[in-house]
Amino acid sequence: MPRFLGFNLRETILKKLRTFSGYRKALLLLFLLALPVVNPWVRGDGVGYYAYIRSLLIEHQLDFANDWRSANESFVMGRVHADGKVDANQYTRTGHLDNHFTVGPSILWAPFVVPVHCAILVLQRVGVNVKANGFSRPYIVAMALATALYGFLGLWLSFGLACSYCQERWAFLATVGIWFGSSLPVYMYFNPSWSHAHSVFVVALFLWYWHRTRQSRTRAQWAILGLLSGLMLDVYYLNIAVLLIPVLESVRQYAEKWRRPERDWAALSRLFTANIIYCFALLVAFLPTLITRQIIYGNPLDLGYSGEWRLKPALLQVLFSSNHGLLTWTPILNGAILGLFLLRKRDKELAGYLLISSVVFYVMVSWHTSWDGLSSFGNRFFISLTPFFVLGLAVLFQRSSELLPRRALVIASSVISLFVLWNLAFIFQWGTHLVPARGPISWNQMAHNQFSEVPKQALRDVKAYAINRSALMQQIEQADVRQLRQWQGANTTK
Repeated sequence: MPRFLGFNLRETILKKLRTFSGYRKALLLLFLLALPVVNPWVRGDGVGYYAYIRSLLIEHQLDFANDWRSANESFVMGRVHADGKVDANQYTRTGHLDNHFTVGPSILWAPFVVPVHCAILVLQRVGVNVKANGFSRPYIVAMALATALYGFLGLWLSFGLACSYCQERWAFLATVGIWFGSSLPVYMYFNPSWSHAHSVFVVALFLWYWHRTRQSRTRAQWAILGLLSGLMLDVYYLNIAVLLIPVLESVRQYAEKWRRPERDWAALSRLFTANIIYCFALLVAFLPTLITRQIIYGNPLDLGYSGEWRLKPALLQVLFSSNHGLLTWTPILNGAILGLFLLRKRDKELAGYLLISSVVFYVMVSWHTSWDGLSSFGNRFFISLTPFFVLGLAVLFQRSSELLPRRALVIASSVISLFVLWNLAFIFQWGTHLVPARGPISWNQMAHNQFSEVPKQALRDVKAYAINRSALMQQIEQADVRQLRQWQGANTTK
């Protein structure tokens, strides 16, 4: 490998790899082995997310008409007429298409997709026939691989945070368990154009940096934390609940300084100044959202979600419903949440911050009219809290090892293996529409399928996924369209 700026890139990478523990190397190996599973397509909500980077690169403006016309059939339904004209109801008062999806994923895709676009333009000049339209395969592959990388980086940072409180073996098991035992694989690999894997990354990056600078944070570090906070909101609006962490931290510090016998006005002033810097940096990082909202809706504060809130929160349904209930569809999270409570014995403040943020996040989801995530594997909204869950599960394993020192590793490994196998089989059911993608499911039918239908069909469909993926995706899309029409008909008659 050639030398760049006086150092050998290959030697630098190998030297860094040698410093990694066996568990970190295992995580890297798992990531590389799973890359062939990445499914390069833009579908559903992903059409709106990807439209920002594509329209700006190709049309040089926020014109999403071609994205809407080129979308998958279930997305096009109700949006685009048979003659290719976008329905007039899809346009806002500014004349732009109603794209309420966040701009953050496109910001994160840009370092990967923009170089691909430049390379394609160069290839076109030398006579290579590759379409520079944002839809051709090089663009979509770059987007999908970038999503998988961001999801992995989020897990990597979550693993590092968990290692601050637990032995590496428990952090590793927890990371692998949440990685393959939750809803994350669907949106890290199968639907990479959605925002959830990106949200894992930005939340993990924020939490890692907050924790790293927690003991003593300079003004510059407060500014960086603010930039990371703004990026979190650019990617996923519900991440505003995670911003309670620095808020609660500052409130606690204000209270401590205020209660001192000799009130430290200088310290209070420094903290207040730091908070102002943080807020300003957050606003700067959030500008891409504010600017796009102004262009699309004519109001920087109009996020496009007005009228989508319930009068009564679906508190129990969010957790336990057969309609994508969080704890019923992804049962491994029961242990992760328990671990967050156990964290109180090791770090009471951090446990309090994470639990309060999680509860606020949960309540916000329960107030939304689409609390079930519509076409969702599990309750996909909570994927943002993956770093919380990894830490919680690692703490649970650590605590178990203290109670059962000789058997904990075998028990934890066995439990993780069972949860992962169960979850991957359930994902297969959901992806192939053995269970409905929308609405409640029959648990009896689902359990029957796990032991009967999945073993019969898995080998055939996995082979098709590897050899002729586009044909299989088309079959899945057609099945989804049929179920969507049935679901719409059932809801219309209610």
